[in-house]
Amino acid sequence: MTEAVQTSGPEDWTIARVLTWASDDFKGRGIDSARLDAELLLAEALGLDRIRLIVESRRPLAPAELGRFRDLIKRRRGGEPIAYSVGRREFFGQEVRVDARVLIPRPDTETLVEVALERTRSRDMFGNALDLCTGSGCVAIAFAKQRPTWRVTATDLSEAALALAFENAQRLGAIFGMHFAAGDLFDAIAADQRFDLITANPPYVSGAEVAKLDKSIRDFEPKLALSSGEDGLDLIRRIVADAGPRLAPSGVLALEVQYDQADRVAELFAAAGFVDLDKRRDLGGHERVVSGVRPG
Repeated sequence: MTEAVQTSGPEDWTIARVLTWASDDFKGRGIDSARLDAELLLAEALGLDRIRLIVESRRPLAPAELGRFRDLIKRRRGGEPIAYSVGRREFFGQEVRVDARVLIPRPDTETLVEVALERTRSRDMFGNALDLCTGSGCVAIAFAKQRPTWRVTATDLSEAALALAFENAQRLGAIFGMHFAAGDLFDAIAADQRFDLITANPPYVSGAEVAKLDKSIRDFEPKLALSSGEDGLDLIRRIVADAGPRLAPSGVLALEVQYDQADRVAELFAAAGFVDLDKRRDLGGHERVVSGVRPG
């Protein structure tokens, strides 16, 4: 079917016509969001927003435009996530750039930002925050935009991911007051640094479950950002065990977890001495963020 877009037919390949064709093609391949995917890819190929696709629905596409759309269709057919194809994803009201260096931000991760903001409301004028496993920087940047007088440090084991996070912070106007450091969790920061808030969306998929993930996740998103040991909790155990001494008195630790891990992670928090524990549900009703306070 891709080849059909290359040739002229009895009628022009208008925006409306190619959208219908691409949507039908995606549906035939079992892609659930067929129409939405087609619109997003065509908007990217034409440099338009989706509203303009409606307004200009009768406009014929030039050969170069058809070529760009065809290339994007091939990538989607191969399973590439739409966010990588268009190079961006909306998160907490900001358009974050993404590519294969980083995990694609999910709407449920916004819950982590909401918890971080809520649990630091009493000290909203000043504080130090640390975001581990920052990836695209979406959580750190979203928090920094809401707490512009705070100092926010973002770290990641992947220097490539950290470079993209830095670019996102610059582009979104959050770079002032932010610091970026590459390294393995707390090894990336000075031993004497203390924080009022530590957040992380660490890898938490078990080794066995990785093989069951959708192809668009399993084959395209970085495995370093997905999996963490046999039960998925290896990094979470390390973070919870080491976070206490890195927090100021009454400092908050907040972690995103898998939908079925909240109880086990809350037990880790309690064993490490954290109090005022909270398990917050995401948009789908799953307990997604576990948080607690260092006594002091």
